[in-house]
Amino acid sequence: MFPMGVRKIIHIDMDAFYASVEQRDDPGLRGKPVVVAWRGNRSVVCAASYEARAYGVRSAMPAMRAERLCPEAIFIPPDFVRYRAVSRSVRDIFKRHTDLIEPLSLDEAYLDVTENKADLPTATRVARTIREQIRDELNLTASAGVAPNKFLAKIASDWRKPDGLFVIQPEEVETFLTPLPVGRIPGVGKVTEKRLEELGIKTVGDLRSVELAVLEDCFGRYGARLYELARGIDNNPVVPDRPTKSISAEDTFPQDVPLEETEPMIRRLAEKVWNASRKEARIARTVVLKLKTREFDILTRSLTPERPPSSCEEFTGIALSLLKRVGLRSDQKFRLVGVGLHNFRDPEEAPAQPELFDQEAFE
Repeated sequence: MFPMGVRKIIHIDMDAFYASVEQRDDPGLRGKPVVVAWRGNRSVVCAASYEARAYGVRSAMPAMRAERLCPEAIFIPPDFVRYRAVSRSVRDIFKRHTDLIEPLSLDEAYLDVTENKADLPTATRVARTIREQIRDELNLTASAGVAPNKFLAKIASDWRKPDGLFVIQPEEVETFLTPLPVGRIPGVGKVTEKRLEELGIKTVGDLRSVELAVLEDCFGRYGARLYELARGIDNNPVVPDRPTKSISAEDTFPQDVPLEETEPMIRRLAEKVWNASRKEARIARTVVLKLKTREFDILTRSLTPERPPSSCEEFTGIALSLLKRVGLRSDQKFRLVGVGLHNFRDPEEAPAQPELFDQEAFE
């Protein structure tokens, strides 16, 4: 039981969502390694069944690598119209229990069930009921995490995947967090994890021992966030129907490179961003290219075409065309590149007027 005044947050994460929908709708695929992806040397994996994951196949992996890891994999082209329809059915189940629903994508969402419509006595009972309803009505499985805040609930939902339920009680937060690797903190990627390791920080317990000023000096505003998360503090509320403003991805080169050598990285990032955008019901209008110079100066180039890009190839082509507008000296080298889709709109909205503008940084 959570004490009075403590929020009750559930994070629901559908298990291998796209692949599970395919296996549900085609009995011949059940129990087999299914990879949701287009074949081709530029395609990446959108989802992999747990049978395929046993071979090391993961989302966002190049499709050709997935094929090498699992030669027996069955490749299925993604059907986002169908996935969106199933996602709406899942959302309808959520709405029976709370109106405080914050979707993160088609296959996961936060729910605030501090008060629930069904008057169930605990958040754990709500999570269990939701999972049962998803199984009984949609023939799919979902994992759930229950905790006093969003940060902890997201970690908890991953704890017993697939088809699992894990609860972090308020009095268990410190004991649970202390031994975790810092990489388990949402938002801590490989680069941040490496920087933390260089500071001698490998676990959340290690992170908790570092003073706030040190973390802010190393990581800026994100340092303050790390300081709070290490203590299990996350005051961010569940925000219903928060619209997506942008989706972007960036990466740092092993060595600084000239502008013409950024193309392969741009293509990889564009593929990643495009696949992530397919989870959104809304459509992006603006393509953004971000570059960071060897001297750590940041510049962006943006374009809003007359109609939104309709394919990954079109999106990638626009991103690459923005290289022509960088306008720096020919010997300038770059340490980082990023690609983004911005200005998401509802599909029924009229197309915006084309825009061509430059910004100093991603929003």
